[in-house]
Amino acid sequence: MTSALAEWLFAWLPAASRPGALRRLAAVWTIAPAIALVLWGNNTKTHPLDISLVYSFAISTSIWLLSDPMRIRLGAWLRVGPPHFWAFTPRVGLYMLGCSTLGYVLGTLVGDAYAGRSTWDMLSQSPARLLGFWVSGLVFSGLFVLGFYQRAQAEDLKRQATEARLKLLETQLEPHMLFNTLANLRALIQTDPPRAIHMLDRLNDYLRATLKASRTDVASGGHTLADEFARLHDYLELMAVRMGPRLAYSLALPDGLQGHPLPPLLLQPLVENAIRHGLEPQVDGGTVAVSARTEGTGSLVIEVNDTGAGMDTSAPPAAPSDSGFGLAQVRERIACLPGAGRVDVHSAPGQGTRITLTLPLLNPVSPA
Repeated sequence: MTSALAEWLFAWLPAASRPGALRRLAAVWTIAPAIALVLWGNNTKTHPLDISLVYSFAISTSIWLLSDPMRIRLGAWLRVGPPHFWAFTPRVGLYMLGCSTLGYVLGTLVGDAYAGRSTWDMLSQSPARLLGFWVSGLVFSGLFVLGFYQRAQAEDLKRQATEARLKLLETQLEPHMLFNTLANLRALIQTDPPRAIHMLDRLNDYLRATLKASRTDVASGGHTLADEFARLHDYLELMAVRMGPRLAYSLALPDGLQGHPLPPLLLQPLVENAIRHGLEPQVDGGTVAVSARTEGTGSLVIEVNDTGAGMDTSAPPAAPSDSGFGLAQVRERIACLPGAGRVDVHSAPGQGTRITLTLPLLNPVSPA
């Protein structure tokens, strides 16, 4: 509900900044009644409370609109950028001062229209009082800006810590896959040199794609579902060299989801588990199918299905295994991502395994 409201209100802002803008508006509207009560009490209750409320909401909302969403919209001119569009520069400082002044004027005009009077009459009657109102508006605006800036800094630190944790998980997964592949390659060199050469070529393709992904910032959205499926294709081709006709696979990615951002190396451990622990133990092998789709208006669903040996999910494994390692890492990585994501496992001995990832649906970026 909140996400849909942010999308509707702030469609003219960058997608990643919309939820934050809505949260800050909610904070402004939460404080506005308290400010109205203070002003009403200081004026010895010479006018109805509803007038103070209108002035407070109109002024605070006007200042917020100019200093927050408009600051983001004018990010290129202000020379500030994502994720929070903040910078302590003279240009931004002058802009914020102008926002506070203009927002105060606009909000006062709205309040005057409601109250049926003109605040600007104080220019001749009591200029000092009018100046006091303006200064108090600047002070409140400054406190809001400082609070929002501190929150942005805290979110930056949290995001950096999350990215570092995701990178650490990637470094744990990469050797895991590489060592398994090198062991298979060593065996093929002794028994089937031509297939070993073919496998080495596929490994080279996979490592080239992996190197590219390792240089991609997780938060930038530079790694997409199309990139991840391309890596899965390289990996499955690599496994097909070793397993031959015992391995069949399919990859289904709709065109509309190709540009959807995804953390690198999120799906490969699940596919590796499907092959190593599902298909390889069977004489006839089996099939691995990976697909992506949308569900409703806010969910991305990715499924990894195999027709392998399956497993008993009702009881915990007796000892840690490679399968448990890969699935645990995927769960932990999804827990590090913003939004509510989950991993569901459906399996039974002899009936294969289906792993479903449910992630928030983001605005996809255009595929390269």
